[in-house]
Amino acid sequence: MKIVLLGYMGSGKTTVGKEVAKRMELAFLDLDAYIESSEKMSIPEIFNQKGELYFRKKEHQYLQEVLREEDNIILSTGGGTPCYVHNLDTIYEHTDTVVYVKVSIEELVRRLAKEKAERPLIRQIADTDLPEFIRKHLFERAFYYNQARYVVVADGKSPQIIAEEIEKMLD
Repeated sequence: MKIVLLGYMGSGKTTVGKEVAKRMELAFLDLDAYIESSEKMSIPEIFNQKGELYFRKKEHQYLQEVLREEDNIILSTGGGTPCYVHNLDTIYEHTDTVVYVKVSIEELVRRLAKEKAERPLIRQIADTDLPEFIRKHLFERAFYYNQARYVVVADGKSPQIIAEEIEKMLD
């Protein structure tokens, strides 16, 4: 079984993915961590030194690699992964178990304001402009996220509760 988690940055895909993997006794892989390990650079360093285009090409390459080579896995994708280079098609070629971890704009702003420095796309955004940026960005990406077969609303829930809901959806 391959389960792919989609959602905006800060939605908790990695935390929830680890919990789902533990509950379902599957391996867990975070695509961003896999990219960082393979490229021997952090995501912000890749963006700064090589640019977003390079990153998106590598992201696609590693997504294909992971989906081809791994079975019985929970894969947490980056927030932009399904939106570029036909990555959503690539995901659906390998599994139809795709879950959108949906979080409200207000909750995303609250979470992301604390970690702007580690997020290349929002690092330069003023705190006062963050809600509008997330609103517009999420609107652009929602088309892709909403193609997930399953949707779990994560606001106000612990990772354990969200993982339990995902497990029940997949039974």
